[in-house]
Amino acid sequence: MSEKLKEEGLAAVSSSVEPLKAPQQLIDEEDRHWYQWFSKYDTPAERRLIIKLDLLIVLFSVAVYWCKYLDQSNISNAYVSGMSDELGFHGNELVQFQTVYIVGAAVMQLPFIWIFVKVPMNVVVPTLDIGWGIMTLLQYRTTSYGEMIAYRFLVGCFEAAFFPAVHWVLGSWYRKDEIARRGGIFYLGLYLGTLTSGLLQSATLRGLDGHLGLAAWRWMFIINAIISIPLGLAGYLLWPGTPDKCHSFFISKEEIQLAKDRLARVGHTSEVLAFTLQDFKDVLKGWKVYVLTFWDILFWNCGPNSSAYLLWLKHTYPTNLPKVNDLSVTASALGIPFTIITNFSADLLRSPRLAITGCNTFLLIGILILASGTGNTAALFVGYNLLAWTNAQSSSLYGWSNAILRRNPKERVIVLIVMNTIAQASTAFIGLLTYPTVEAPRFKKGFIFSAVITFSQICFTQVVSWYAKRDDARYALADQQLAASVGNTAESSASSFKEPLDAEEAGRAVPANELRG
Repeated sequence: MSEKLKEEGLAAVSSSVEPLKAPQQLIDEEDRHWYQWFSKYDTPAERRLIIKLDLLIVLFSVAVYWCKYLDQSNISNAYVSGMSDELGFHGNELVQFQTVYIVGAAVMQLPFIWIFVKVPMNVVVPTLDIGWGIMTLLQYRTTSYGEMIAYRFLVGCFEAAFFPAVHWVLGSWYRKDEIARRGGIFYLGLYLGTLTSGLLQSATLRGLDGHLGLAAWRWMFIINAIISIPLGLAGYLLWPGTPDKCHSFFISKEEIQLAKDRLARVGHTSEVLAFTLQDFKDVLKGWKVYVLTFWDILFWNCGPNSSAYLLWLKHTYPTNLPKVNDLSVTASALGIPFTIITNFSADLLRSPRLAITGCNTFLLIGILILASGTGNTAALFVGYNLLAWTNAQSSSLYGWSNAILRRNPKERVIVLIVMNTIAQASTAFIGLLTYPTVEAPRFKKGFIFSAVITFSQICFTQVVSWYAKRDDARYALADQQLAASVGNTAESSASSFKEPLDAEEAGRAVPANELRG
């Protein structure tokens, strides 16, 4: 099997690889149309592997993320659909529920710096998903503020690792020109969850309210758990983990080796044997942990509170809860094409900088409409729906971060978790200060704050691009050394394309102190 894969690789690239160009340079310079899923340098065996990975990793991630955002949207939908009245919530309880969830998620992420590299991901993620599903189910029995606070904290703890886990796994299987599209499709789960949550809440209000003595908002948590727990169990079978700890019925040993080889030839590796104190010191000496963390903080805080649109709808249609839930899905529906446009353009143009900048520009327009204080309902409707651009950039941002960190897997796992933890934690207190529930639906200071952060995100993205280009220029010395080993014959070109310098050899081509930046 492995010999066949090598023969296919030689045949596919022998006539197309130009001498004195490194593999990633060839891919970056390739003219690719939006509908082309593969690079012309991908062999038939690689294309079959990519399709298999897309089915196992990406589609499963979408399904699980959809369930998770059913829950995150359920708390807001439940609040405006009977929970607040039944349990006597009339202050800032909603934003406090969201805050304690964030605290749980942020606190529990840091241990996964070690867990991600010690425990197979096909065990970690499904186990946490099942625990999260159980905590989601228990919310249906809430009778007090304190009980809901406890459940939200535990839901956050069990959900903590999922988002960085998906990006760690994506970055372990896909090249930098492939990852944003897969991440964008994964992120559609967020919008599908928000979209279906509003529709399900509307349907339960009409059909299940009072059934078996339970209010409609309680049924939503039950339905959510019925979907999520079986998905967690399926994860043990479907989720392949990372190439260095892959336990899958669907991916052969030859395909695992092929996946490692195709990443190694573009200077990307994911295997981590053990952490030392020096590894953490090296990360702290570099620029990436600081620049990418601050950039991520701006991203997590650029969009207004996710409940702002729902609270405005409730204020606008106070006696028509089904209509509130029906209209709440419009922003989520728009988020789907916004996400596809942003992330496909990031990959196909090979410019996440342009994709993220464009995304934030449309978001800023929407926020400025809301901050203007206009009383025009149509204008406000447009403004709130432009907020769907908020999360469209996420996978381009994390995909680009994966690409920037691709040559050092230890640095990659540390920085991905640290940046996500600190950025998510920052929203806990910022949300309380800028979007208190009692100021709904105007949120004057909140919208002004979001406008400033979004503009800052646009500016700082250019800073990240400068750092990334500087590093690429330094790594180009190693790439040139790799390319120089490519002979003038087609056979030697193909051979070097398949057998590049390994990550350690490539790193030695540039002084370590320069690579740290």
